[in-house]
Amino acid sequence: MTTGKINVSVENIFPLIKKFLYSDHEIFLRELVSNGTDATLKLKHLISIGEAKVEYGNPVIEIKVDKEGKKIHIIDQGLGMTADEVEKYINQVAFSGAEEFLDKYKDSAKDSGIIGHFGLGFYSAFMVAEKVEIITKSYKDEPAAHWTCDGSPEFTLEPADKTSRGTEIILHIAEDSLEFLEDSKISGLLNKYNKFMPIPIKFGTRTETLPKPEDAPEDYVNETIELDNIINNPNPAWAKQPSELSDEDYKNFYRELYPMQFEDPLFNIHLNVDYPFNLTGILYFPKLGTDMQIQKDKIQLYQNQVYVTDNVEGIVPEFLTMLKGVIDSPDIPLNVSRSGLQADGAVKKISNYITRKVADKLKALFNENRADFEAKWNDIKIVLEYGMLSEDKFYEKAGAFVLYPTVDDTYFTLEELKEKLKENQTDKDGKLVILYAGNKDAQHSYIEAAKEKGYEVLLLDSPIISHLIQKIEGDNSDLTFVRVDSDHVDNLIKKDENTISKLSDEEKAALKTSLEAYIPKAYSVQLEAMDSQAAPFIITQPEFMRRMKEMSQTGGGGMFGMGNMPEMYNLVVNTNSDLASSILNTEDKTHQEHLVKQALDLAKLSQNLLKGEALTAFVKRSFEMIK
Repeated sequence: MTTGKINVSVENIFPLIKKFLYSDHEIFLRELVSNGTDATLKLKHLISIGEAKVEYGNPVIEIKVDKEGKKIHIIDQGLGMTADEVEKYINQVAFSGAEEFLDKYKDSAKDSGIIGHFGLGFYSAFMVAEKVEIITKSYKDEPAAHWTCDGSPEFTLEPADKTSRGTEIILHIAEDSLEFLEDSKISGLLNKYNKFMPIPIKFGTRTETLPKPEDAPEDYVNETIELDNIINNPNPAWAKQPSELSDEDYKNFYRELYPMQFEDPLFNIHLNVDYPFNLTGILYFPKLGTDMQIQKDKIQLYQNQVYVTDNVEGIVPEFLTMLKGVIDSPDIPLNVSRSGLQADGAVKKISNYITRKVADKLKALFNENRADFEAKWNDIKIVLEYGMLSEDKFYEKAGAFVLYPTVDDTYFTLEELKEKLKENQTDKDGKLVILYAGNKDAQHSYIEAAKEKGYEVLLLDSPIISHLIQKIEGDNSDLTFVRVDSDHVDNLIKKDENTISKLSDEEKAALKTSLEAYIPKAYSVQLEAMDSQAAPFIITQPEFMRRMKEMSQTGGGGMFGMGNMPEMYNLVVNTNSDLASSILNTEDKTHQEHLVKQALDLAKLSQNLLKGEALTAFVKRSFEMIK
């Protein structure tokens, strides 16, 4: 037996490891199982190139919990180590890595919790163990070795009587970590971190009932067998080629990732790149609708099938964090804080690749089956509209597949829209006016008035639409978006024809004075000569003011403080209507006030603006009129 001292300059390195990683001390199991996986895969490679003359067999990694003995065993059948290799890799290489980490970060607790990303997995064992043993036998024909360390810099190394190839790590669990002796705890951690590791992981056994033979008697009791309880899927969908997978395979993998998700995804995007970096993964588009408050952090990040985190900020473009799925890349640098990660050149390339791949896939889906894409549009539009706003590279490609639906459920791309509308919806200055509604029911009368003119009306109802149309207008100086309730229909698209007013300028001035005496300050009175059959009073909301207010409320645009401004409306009065003449010509001021208030309430009612006390008074007044 030999004893020795690990050469460290940081005093009491084990308490430091424990302290720094206390918030994330569960990763010890991930790291030790990952080490066992690496040892097994390395052996497989050595056998494949003829360097190791042994049988690979069907290796598994086994975890055993000895609750009474307060021990956890992690056993692999990988390449194992000789005594010299234990001395080199455990006492020198891994330890110097742990020391370097602590030296660098011991004064900045904010960067703790990432030792596992340094590849120093073995020493994370001391976060939960007061003593650690390694019993290992190399695939080479050399004696087995037994290493023991009790959390001080001293260790012992002696021969062992292990005869089978591989490594067994025994953790003697410390008093403050006894929770890890519960089967349910270990099972939960294996499911979280090791669910898709490439070597089968055994944790206990399970009982399976055999099917009943066809010729079995009525009193036959089904036989049961004990099987290894393999907790992982070593060959997940993202590790396969897209050509190997059917639609049903993708859906089954989605259910495996999200067992509590009852709706199937709309479609998936399989990522597979090996240059200039390695990246595989599958992203799923779930049904999203127009809700911006969607639970994010549903994309899981893996490194070589080992779970790392569900915070993929900086790796996946922000607009895609509303999706679900898996990204796996060995090239993502995880040994830095997240702010450093975002600035990393490789990470930016990965993010750009994902953006481009998603855009290409959406274009292909649109071209292959436009009707199906249109049917799914309302469930995915919020992601794509957000992508157009936040990622210039996505915006450049989005014209090929982003849709603009009408109130009658027909769908156009922007270029198709321009072509269809240019003849009828170009104003006298040569500008294309695209009319839209935000709510089909609330703006019904305005939509109908526009459709009677032969105009197309889009239905754009997502919470960020004001930001998006502002961006599109900025890139297309020859078009403008106008909501149908922002003015009288004759003013939405200004043509050359003017309707003559029945009232003289003097009469109009007198009418305006009379109206403003009874109309609240929130309404700006505008007199317009319209068709005599048009509504006498119409409430509109100025496009610019409303849009700026909406942009201010949803953040990132608009004028400072406009989100808190009171609603402002225009009251457009048709000077050619019989009601306008009646209001002007009545001598009875009480009757005049009555006419104005009733007409205003009717206009408010059509805009769903009549509520509470005012609505009660209107209903009472209306009943009195029909006595």
